Amino acid sequence: MSNEITYMLNKQLEALIAGETNMIANLSNASALLTEQFSNINWAGFYLWDVSDNELILGPFQGKVACIRIREGEGVCGTALQEQQSLVVDDVHLFPGHIACDAASQSEIVVPMIKNGKKIGVLDMDAPVKNRFTEKDRLMLEEFVEVLLKHLNI
Repeated sequence: MSNEITYMLNKQLEALIAGETNMIANLSNASALLTEQFSNINWAGFYLWDVSDNELILGPFQGKVACIRIREGEGVCGTALQEQQSLVVDDVHLFPGHIACDAASQSEIVVPMIKNGKKIGVLDMDAPVKNRFTEKDRLMLEEFVEVLLKHLNI
């Protein structure tokens, strides 16, 4: 995605969530926006960190049914959160410990959501083709998460 597309996506996100304090509503609209703007994906959504259980819990998303709980360090989502860095996986079947929530998923990108050192969760996107996500997608989604976190009242 180009810088102009990134800028427009983030402006759309800000317009959707500005002034709204409900995290679930904001994450729901964010996942819908990503689904509208990205082609060739089959899942876009969030897993939220549950401090009491020390695991990720399914949050707002667009796509087929999904795994509900993911432990830190497990699968792409849990690994990205544990390492606190984005992961682009070209072929999920080659990722050690990949959790197959949807057998159609072939590639994945996960961006951790950390605010003021506090784990919030992850943004997760899946695609039904290999090599779907690029370095530009990673940078764009990291900016998207920054905008989102700035507006989340947490």
